[in-house]
Amino acid sequence: MKKLFTLTLFALFCQMIMAQSEGSRITGALQSNANFFITDDKRVGSGIPQYDYQKFGAESWLNLNYSNWGFDMGLRFDLFNNSNLLNPTSSYTDQGIGRWFVHKAVGKLDIEGGYIYDQIGSGMIYRAYEERALMIDNALFGIKAAYDLTDNWRIKGFTGRQKQQFNLYNTVIRGATLEGFIKPDSASSLTLAPGIGVVGRTYSRETVDQIVSAIATYAPQDSTGAQYNTYAGTVFNTLSVGNFIWFAEAAFKSYDVINDPNAETASGIRGKIENRKGYSAYTSLAYSKKGLGISLELKKTHNFQFRQTPSNIGIQGAINFLPPMAKQNTYRLTTRFSPATQEIDEQAAQLDIHYKVNKKLSLALNVSEIQLPDNTELYREITPEFTYKQKRKWQLIGGVQVLKYNIFVYQGKGEYVDAITPYFEYLYKFTSKKSIRVEGQYLNTEDEFGSWLNGVVEFGMAPHWLIAVSDMYKLKHANASELSTEKTKYDDLHFPTVQVSYTHKANRIGLAWVKQVEGINCAGGICRYEPAFSGVKLQVNSTF
Repeated sequence: MKKLFTLTLFALFCQMIMAQSEGSRITGALQSNANFFITDDKRVGSGIPQYDYQKFGAESWLNLNYSNWGFDMGLRFDLFNNSNLLNPTSSYTDQGIGRWFVHKAVGKLDIEGGYIYDQIGSGMIYRAYEERALMIDNALFGIKAAYDLTDNWRIKGFTGRQKQQFNLYNTVIRGATLEGFIKPDSASSLTLAPGIGVVGRTYSRETVDQIVSAIATYAPQDSTGAQYNTYAGTVFNTLSVGNFIWFAEAAFKSYDVINDPNAETASGIRGKIENRKGYSAYTSLAYSKKGLGISLELKKTHNFQFRQTPSNIGIQGAINFLPPMAKQNTYRLTTRFSPATQEIDEQAAQLDIHYKVNKKLSLALNVSEIQLPDNTELYREITPEFTYKQKRKWQLIGGVQVLKYNIFVYQGKGEYVDAITPYFEYLYKFTSKKSIRVEGQYLNTEDEFGSWLNGVVEFGMAPHWLIAVSDMYKLKHANASELSTEKTKYDDLHFPTVQVSYTHKANRIGLAWVKQVEGINCAGGICRYEPAFSGVKLQVNSTF
């Protein structure tokens, strides 16, 4: 039945394209990744099927969008062959229609059906989105309708089930939101953009039975209740006046069966199911004027895990999205210890300052602090940075990252990582089309595996070629004989990468030979562990 539906849908879409008339528009995009795995006993562990016997893995997404007669329609074909995206230590193979949708605006009414991406507010109670690098695709398979009450007020409702690769979770989701825009005085710069939203989730009978069965194994003092329905509500507003923009959101959740990995059982073991209410609050205040930008963010979260089932962990089955509270670093070593958003308990603050001294020199400072409610340190980062531009000829960026990272909470090993990482990036333009970029970082720490060096040399020949060579080197411990094998396993090893990419108009092809160390990969506060990689990567991107 699944294959028949896929073939029928594809045939109908092709028929509409072939019957296109004047005013129709077809667009599309292709993203393909191919990984050739090369065994490396020094850098890659055993038991990973891609290295043991498969030797090849691939992912591909082909989007086709068609507009005509006031309709917007889309179809996406997804393919995974021996892919390690779903589980970095396992293999996943499947293919089919990953998404389709139909959208139509009828006067003030806006209708969409199929696989829908959307969010309420900042996403604290509901966000359906895609992040391919982490294999996140939690589109809502259902229907959404929005109606413009006035030019400035819109009401929206939706219902459906969340996507799980090429299947659907059994949980039913529904929600509604009311959003508006207010300008009290046309002569004033003051504006308000308020909103309110609610989301409901209903467990299936099978899910509730599984929860009850799990609770039945607990000691009497650990027993808890369970219910089919959980509701989450949020109130948010963006206030803009003069040079200030203030956003605030407060979200609440009714009793929900959640899995707390740190809750202690009667037998002293950590990790159990509990039935709790929850809340999360987030606010950001930004000030900007010529040459100066300041932003301050605050967040507090308590028992705000909101998933398809309590057994979902990591990136699986998330209904909502909690804003990250750390600097979005871009360099290899400054991103090595990135904090994952904590759904059970987290209180955080972040300050970001940018100041332009003159046309040549700019200064920046980022300070991030994340704690548990009992003030246990989870993450602290202080990063001062400068940018110096010499006309259009060259540019130098320099800075130092000072961080404290609770590796026990985030990765389940050790205690803390205290690291200082100075870094630089130098860009020199020979001509308007030829340039060279050099970057380097030195991660200085006695924790985890120890200190690292990383360097990159990149040569660009616009608009077509980009060639880069990099190496991440693990410095050897002076007292290696006194340390554990796990701590010194990467000592004196190089992790080089050589990559070439060619771009022609809207097409890009990239080829890279890669040696990559194990670590944490994060996107927007959503993180997961990734093992070391050894092999060749081929990437093809095209839009049409």
